Amino acid sequence: MAAAAAAKIAEVRETTRVERIGAHSHIRGLGLDDSLEARHVSQGMVGQVSARRAVGIVLHMVREGRIAGRAVLLAGQPGTGKTAIATALAHALGQDTPFTSMAGSEIYSLEMSKTEAITQAIRKSIGVRIKEESEIIEGEVVEVSIDRPATGVGTKVGKLILKTTDMETVYDLGGKMIDSILKEKVQSGDVITIDKATGKITRLGRSFARARDYDATGQQTRFVQCPEGELQKRKEVVHTVTLHEIDVINSRTHGFLALFSGDTGEIKPEVREQINGKVAEWREEGKAEIIPGVLFIDEVTFFFLI
Repeated sequence: MAAAAAAKIAEVRETTRVERIGAHSHIRGLGLDDSLEARHVSQGMVGQVSARRAVGIVLHMVREGRIAGRAVLLAGQPGTGKTAIATALAHALGQDTPFTSMAGSEIYSLEMSKTEAITQAIRKSIGVRIKEESEIIEGEVVEVSIDRPATGVGTKVGKLILKTTDMETVYDLGGKMIDSILKEKVQSGDVITIDKATGKITRLGRSFARARDYDATGQQTRFVQCPEGELQKRKEVVHTVTLHEIDVINSRTHGFLALFSGDTGEIKPEVREQINGKVAEWREEGKAEIIPGVLFIDEVTFFFLI
């Protein structure tokens, strides 16, 4: 009885460690070895050895640029792992690989044509990695202090001390920066970057100098070196978006806020042509690259009714 209880506890701990929060959130890849043979249990996948090996061949061809824009038919009863294999393929292609899942019945809509529904799904599955240079402040937080009015009403003031291996500077904080620091929970010992154009704060991790502190740290805590050189520097920033997101931003008067409304409607072909031309221009200049993604269409038999 005690052994059974111990095994049950170990199983719960393992489930918590991989942070499974959805039906397929535990999947991290196809679970293949170097020879494209499927392991029985690996990377969140169990069984379906033949199917995973077949998809592994497709994965190998995609990585070598030998196949793109092709359809792969996965047939099987509900619950046999079709969606899981498609999810695993997207994870195996890379962290930024777009993955779109839809049912065949979703193309029948009163809000848009069938062609538009399929086009949007395809463009959601094509990523664009955009590279640009921006001015940032990067350093290790020595001290952060925020003074609040005793009455609770009024402007908050504060200061932030950042350092690198070569210098140390004190910054006075305004209300917007204080709100960002509180939101990101920045504390002494964190290594952060501040985008000078937008004021966005990004935590890169904890300094190695604080690795022996007695602060409680979780398994996900990342330790990094204290930055070198000047605090202010120019750095290449990479953004990954999908073609559909660019379509929505450029086709609505509210810009990027349209992404949060959920109701995109039909997008004019002229807008897509302009975006395709601009993305092609960025690729030639080396500012962007295309990331092929995975579009999974369930209940594909509905397509035969079109």
